[in-house]
Amino acid sequence: MRRRLRELARSLKQELQVYRLVLADRRTPRVARWLLGMAIAYLLSPVDIIPDFVPVLGYLDDVVLVPGLVYLALRLIPPEVVAEAQEQIKGQPPA
Repeated sequence: MRRRLRELARSLKQELQVYRLVLADRRTPRVARWLLGMAIAYLLSPVDIIPDFVPVLGYLDDVVLVPGLVYLALRLIPPEVVAEAQEQIKGQPPA
């Protein structure tokens, strides 16, 4: 269980690094940058559309909205940009 959580945390950290590199790439369309930026900002923001203390629905907006924004942004980004960012992250030593 603990090993699996570590792997999940490492995977999430790598994905965030990929998104950071993709945002910095000039080939990334402006709309995709906005969508990724909104997803990250919403995830880090203490303000939610539906407050988290509302049972079930409070976390459902986080579970649906953030992945949806990321999915839309990644669909707009050229695949070679994402692939290059992933290769760049794989080449780095683990932190």
